[in-house]
Amino acid sequence: MADSMAGEAYWNARYDSDEYLFGEAPNRFLLANEARFRPGMRVLAIADGEGRNSVWLAEQGCDVVATEISPAAIDKARVLAQVRGVRVDFRQVDLLDWDWPEGEFDAVVGIFFQVFDPEQRARVFAAMARALRPGGLLLIEGYRPEQLAYGTGGPPLLSHLYTEPMLRDAFGSMEIETIESYDAELSEGARHSGLSAVIDLTARKPL
Repeated sequence: MADSMAGEAYWNARYDSDEYLFGEAPNRFLLANEARFRPGMRVLAIADGEGRNSVWLAEQGCDVVATEISPAAIDKARVLAQVRGVRVDFRQVDLLDWDWPEGEFDAVVGIFFQVFDPEQRARVFAAMARALRPGGLLLIEGYRPEQLAYGTGGPPLLSHLYTEPMLRDAFGSMEIETIESYDAELSEGARHSGLSAVIDLTARKPL
């Protein structure tokens, strides 16, 4: 893969510890949208890491597919799901090579998956939109360029960070509900800790 940050070996090495690098609790943006998730919804959580978000979605009664490139992370995610007493369909997937499902999910969730260069990111964003059913919900959280000055998480590459115009352009065919840019104190494991420049998107695929 052209981008080493997106490769299996990179992430396997990073997740090769007993510690849950981003914690075991769900992402706070996802948690703030709890009311949007209902039992029986089919949800795709991409680049899910050690399972904190997919497991929480399963706890809401959702039918969850979670993708992750690192087998080491998936092993930890399976342990977390077992401890919490839920089932998640974990799949080891390279998002750039995956045969993405189309029109299959009621919601697609992507939290801090900024490992792709702009060309790769465009492909992944387009695939996320295609994976949604008509009326389906898209939730994305990422870092803004201002995050480089904070150094409290995320990629050290400006090209991998999100801006409002970039997200509006990428998802212009969808009904954008909210795009919010703000600074927040994150406490999501050792890797996302401290004052952070974040951006949140919620959008719906047209009926």
